[in-house]
Amino acid sequence: MLQESYQVLDKLRKPHGLYIASPSNFYKYVWIRDNVYISLPFVNKDNEWYEKTYYRMLDLFREYEWKLDILLENKPKWVWEYIHARYSADEVKEIHDEAWGHVQHDMIGAFLFGIGLGIQHDKGMIRDQKDLDILQKLVYYLENVEYWHDPDNGMWEEWREIHASSLGACLAGLNSIDEFVDVPSKLIGNGFKSLFELYPRESPDKSVDLAQLSLVYPYRIINGLKGEFIVSRVEESLLRENGVIRYAGDSYYSTLEQKHGREKPREFYKGSEAEWCFGLPWLALCHLELGHIEKASEYVQKTEEIMIKPGVLPELYYSGTRTPNPNTPLGWGCSMYILAKEALVKKTVHV
Repeated sequence: MLQESYQVLDKLRKPHGLYIASPSNFYKYVWIRDNVYISLPFVNKDNEWYEKTYYRMLDLFREYEWKLDILLENKPKWVWEYIHARYSADEVKEIHDEAWGHVQHDMIGAFLFGIGLGIQHDKGMIRDQKDLDILQKLVYYLENVEYWHDPDNGMWEEWREIHASSLGACLAGLNSIDEFVDVPSKLIGNGFKSLFELYPRESPDKSVDLAQLSLVYPYRIINGLKGEFIVSRVEESLLRENGVIRYAGDSYYSTLEQKHGREKPREFYKGSEAEWCFGLPWLALCHLELGHIEKASEYVQKTEEIMIKPGVLPELYYSGTRTPNPNTPLGWGCSMYILAKEALVKKTVHV
């Protein structure tokens, strides 16, 4: 199934090195965050794909350096002023004909984290001084927007609030590149302060959220007993038969959404939430981080059982069903399966 999952990623990869999220009509775009996660299986492979993905994202930031320069002098007020989260597939340009929740500090943190991770794996991530200049400006961008208390749209691109998952991504990113550019110490201190003021919550509005798994894997910002607690809360509150719901009362692809829309109170949608497939391999990766090999194996096996066909994971299944939504296959999901399966095999071999 690994080979088939890699084939999915190969089909989603554009000639310039970035990936569309899914071949569906809704997801034929390039998201910075998705590219960070989709590229992770290639960081330890002897090919060009990891670097190529990041070179194209660096070129994207070079193209919009004028915008970065403005944002280093002026704190943004409107959503569209922030660095955009989603771009056209072929030309990799900002999209201006549709409103979007672009305030996503976690995507900047994720990008910086990916650069640092590549360097750790002896990848040639930095091509020249200009790349270093871009990284430095992204750090100062996070400083100028004051990410540690600037409400963002978060991983799910919804309403703005302070998200633990966004704070963790920024902290991981800043820590990963602090040897190569200037990272003011207050960016780390303020981030951790805000993160642990929220702990164990994801946000003021959400007690527990699938996005919190990112604090354990891949960012490794929280581990040990605190990590165990995050994972156990996700399992107790959000784990379902065919995936993990994002949070209680999630209306996105709820079985009630088509009839009632998404504007009702979250309580209205409880019990109808979509089950996100990549939650299962994500839990496996977290359990591997925490040393629970048998539990990780169970989640990998379950992931394989819910595949539509070998290697192919949808974004989600409708609540209580094996009916997938149109965003199939989802690159992020296939990537998480690859990561979990390969990590499990490696752990098992060395036991």
